[in-house]
Amino acid sequence: MFTETRKPRLRDKLLRSPLMSVLTGPHGVDSYTELVDPAWTNREARATVLAVRRQTSRSVTLTLEPNRLGERMFAGFRAGQHINLTVEIDGRRHTRCYSPANGENAGLIELTMGRHEGGLVSSYLYDHARAGLVVGLGAPAGDFTLDPAAQRVLLVSGGSGITPVLSMLRTLRARGTATDIAFVHYARGPEDVSYARELAAMGDVRVLLGYTRVEGGDLVGRLDAGHLDAAMADPDAVYVCGPQGLVDAVRAHHPSARSESFVPPVFAVPAEASGGRVSFTDSAVSVDDDGRPLLQQAEDAGLQPQSGCRMGICNTCTRRKTRGAVKNLTTGAVSTADDEDVRICVSVPVGDVDIAL
Repeated sequence: MFTETRKPRLRDKLLRSPLMSVLTGPHGVDSYTELVDPAWTNREARATVLAVRRQTSRSVTLTLEPNRLGERMFAGFRAGQHINLTVEIDGRRHTRCYSPANGENAGLIELTMGRHEGGLVSSYLYDHARAGLVVGLGAPAGDFTLDPAAQRVLLVSGGSGITPVLSMLRTLRARGTATDIAFVHYARGPEDVSYARELAAMGDVRVLLGYTRVEGGDLVGRLDAGHLDAAMADPDAVYVCGPQGLVDAVRAHHPSARSESFVPPVFAVPAEASGGRVSFTDSAVSVDDDGRPLLQQAEDAGLQPQSGCRMGICNTCTRRKTRGAVKNLTTGAVSTADDEDVRICVSVPVGDVDIAL
């Protein structure tokens, strides 16, 4: 866990120097400093990878040092929130959302991502992440955050869902406000538990581990009411992050539990196309609507819109709808207003639609 506060760096003072502005002329400081270090820019929030460790055979942990703009954006981070991480792969920028594992008020950002089959960004970072790599950062977002008044807190996670819950755990311990904290985590086996040593050393937290594919954990089998009661019988607040099945099981016993799932929801895609015409106006490309989300239709038309989570959370794919109606697959709401922003990964056309892309 990182909690350091750093003094202003010499390079940051240099970037703000009036003399530097004069010397670099109309092109600006960034045009030159980025040639030396891609993170030396005041135009974008970026971060430099300081350290890489692979805690398990299926995960990679990055320690990131944000640039000046990134520091300002991350200053308001609340435990449990996520950020957008942008990585350039083969000349194209790809954005995904990840939840930092560090507690609040940390000077550095710690991200642990599980390597998933077919996961382009997670696989790339697992294979190629190195100290010195520069990535893009988005502002913290999300309402999966702590209740400051809770005294008895039960935290539950599964797989790579450990990161936002660990952030909460670290924050609670640093604050010292909760009188009782219990942490339940499920993994395939002991070799798949990230932060195992840190968790084992937490004498002030009741930590219970459950293994879904082997025996030997503190809990036998998959989650049930007995597991939760063994951890904490009457919690004031419950937080859970992991596969949707785990989230549903926890909420069946604690309906008020705050939850987040890292698995994309199953969308009820219309069985038939709307019969409309989709026009990507900035590219002068038009296609007949085939009923799928606008993001997929754009990609199949040869366009390369930025996208991230592909589940309507990170907002990376947001584009301006200038005309027509779309249906949001996560809420079922139909929007007919012109000149509004829509997330094209979870929006399908309802008739003719114009998208600024």
